[in-house]
Amino acid sequence: MKRIKIKVVPNAKAEQIQTSIDGDLKVWVRGKPVDGEANKAVIKILSKHFDLAPSLICIISGITSRNKVIEIND
Repeated sequence: MKRIKIKVVPNAKAEQIQTSIDGDLKVWVRGKPVDGEANKAVIKILSKHFDLAPSLICIISGITSRNKVIEIND
């Protein structure tokens, strides 16, 4: 089990992930911050990035915030 801090930029033109110096991630997603669209997009892009099933990635903190804590069960 691994926990990662991320900052989400919703409603972006392109989806991408950038790693900061301290190991945190900044994630741009096309999903809008409405009805959990951005959260679903975050899980989808992280599952592709880490090559894991989306069911192994969970948002444990920051559901309604841009700053989130993600738990990865591998």
